[in-house]
Amino acid sequence: MSTDSVITHVVAALAVVIAASHALGGLARKLGQPAVIGQLFAGIALGPSLLGMLPGQVHETLFPKEIQPILTALAQVALVFFLFAVGYELDLRLLRHQSAVTAVSVSGFAIPMLMGAGIVLLFPGGFASVNEGRPTDATFVLYMAVALSITAVPVLASIIKDRGLANSRPGTIAMASAGVIDALSWPVLAVVLVGGAHASARTWAVKAALLVLYVLLMLFAVRPLLVRWMRRPGATATHQVPLAVTLALASAWATNALGLHVIFGALLAGVILPRLPDGAPDPRLLRPLLDVGGLLLPMFFAISGMAVVLGGLHASDLLILAVICVAAVVSKVAAGTLSARGARQPWRDSLLIGVLLNTRGLTELIVLNVGLQAGIIGPRLYALLVVMALLTTAATGPLIRLLRRPADALPDLPADAPPAGVRAGKEPAPVPSAGAETAPSP
Repeated sequence: MSTDSVITHVVAALAVVIAASHALGGLARKLGQPAVIGQLFAGIALGPSLLGMLPGQVHETLFPKEIQPILTALAQVALVFFLFAVGYELDLRLLRHQSAVTAVSVSGFAIPMLMGAGIVLLFPGGFASVNEGRPTDATFVLYMAVALSITAVPVLASIIKDRGLANSRPGTIAMASAGVIDALSWPVLAVVLVGGAHASARTWAVKAALLVLYVLLMLFAVRPLLVRWMRRPGATATHQVPLAVTLALASAWATNALGLHVIFGALLAGVILPRLPDGAPDPRLLRPLLDVGGLLLPMFFAISGMAVVLGGLHASDLLILAVICVAAVVSKVAAGTLSARGARQPWRDSLLIGVLLNTRGLTELIVLNVGLQAGIIGPRLYALLVVMALLTTAATGPLIRLLRRPADALPDLPADAPPAGVRAGKEPAPVPSAGAETAPSP
């Protein structure tokens, strides 16, 4: 295929993906679901599970193999900008504002981790079969633990806003806890990738040491230089935005070169980027990153959906899907509910917190794509985990309606408590509609 032909196919593929993602994302929102549900279905529909079944090789014509690396690269760039913004907005100081957040965060992280590891140890043969013979070793067990522990902060923020929970105590506790849970999950996923499926103890130790050195370099060398540069007299956003983009891409490249994934470098770059004096992210930096990432994120959903081959599943896989779904729902809902109740929250509010933590969506898809690319999971298990992410996310809205009748009035937070959002002291800013959702940024 010539260069001109590749460019033509890439441009056409982008038009199809963005149009389909926008259309199905809007339909999902009309049905009371987060846009990510429709956008992922768009990817599945454009993949071999639906479009590939049509006569005339429509899928191969629209998405030939020659352009797959380019589409994948665009999806990875979108993730870099998106997760850079996530790291920039991440603020663990929320732990100081709500006594229940610590209990809910620890339980909402640890109990699903244990359940994820437990189901693999209880059904090793079933997981070995659905994972097409890949070893159910410590790497796989830890990966499954992380896959069940994730709560999707961006999707959860959208649901909280749409359901009118932004100023309620359950919404604030759930949102702050979700941010902490994901902050705890990323390092564990990094450990999984550092070790690899077949890495020796020496290889693991070398990679871990290099990663620690890189983190220290970013914290104690790069960050002070950024502070001096960005707070110098006469500094403007015109110069700071290219600097932030360069930092995000360079850090993503560095962690990828260390044998991890680009997402870890992007997150770390966002975390070390200096904030405003009041501790809030600078909107002049955040907005361009969200705009660019939002335009490209449909490519990530398309690539994620195209990797789901429903026709390749076996009837016996449904049992493993049921096990995964039950473990995912029970662990999250029970952990959130019981820990919130232990922190003296009312029963209905506690159950609402547990239901909110069961939201997965975009963040889960990122973890699943990382596992698929690293070879930890295969196409069949990947498809099952994507279905689990869709089901648990889609169930959140209806469950909220059951728990919160229109006549109910949830107690508002005191005036000095932070609103539901990842950063303290600020109302969540809307993210671009082309991205994972059209509500608060991650």
